[in-house]
Amino acid sequence: MGKLGVRCFSLSLDGYGAGPNQSMDNPLGVEGMKLHSWFFPTQTFQAMHGAGKEGTTGLDDHYAKLGFENIGAWILGRNMFGPIRGAWPDESWKGWWGNNPPYHVPVFVLTHHPRKPIKMEGDTTFYFVTEGFEAALKQAKEAAGRKDVRLGGGVNTVRQYLQARLVDEMHLAITPVLLGSGESLLSGLDLPALGYQVSKQEASEAATHITIVRTPTK
Repeated sequence: MGKLGVRCFSLSLDGYGAGPNQSMDNPLGVEGMKLHSWFFPTQTFQAMHGAGKEGTTGLDDHYAKLGFENIGAWILGRNMFGPIRGAWPDESWKGWWGNNPPYHVPVFVLTHHPRKPIKMEGDTTFYFVTEGFEAALKQAKEAAGRKDVRLGGGVNTVRQYLQARLVDEMHLAITPVLLGSGESLLSGLDLPALGYQVSKQEASEAATHITIVRTPTK
């Protein structure tokens, strides 16, 4: 069975994983795009958008590539799938990413409102899970088989899984920007008490990469 991992999760210096006031124009909240300034120039990101082998290599690209290795399924919170709140008004919204999303595996979206699965180009299918985050993890692991499940966010979704001690490994990319407000990832979480510890730290000019792992329960 694979692991549940948070990968390439960008964080501001003041601890925010998204800016305030998410909207159609600001899918990551106001100023939230700044968090990913380390990721956008990488060869991995550029290749995802049809730029071939253009883009930067080095440490940032190394972590960007790791973010997509051995992934058999994803889990997303409702806010990561789109800006719509409450009941689905219709079935026209199919995510931020167009007809060919960057996942290419089953994606399980947490929601309180049922919706039929959406099959997209490139082997991405969105499944909508109304039974809670543990049910979503069970379904994602079954879909992933021996591969890992990537927990894509948003902030509240990651916090849920951390509080339940279900995240096996978490890579944070701390970007040297200040947001001032938004969605705080770690506020009020006692990670050591939950069994987490830092296992690795590396820095590029664009970000400090921190790997946090959960210690096995004795």
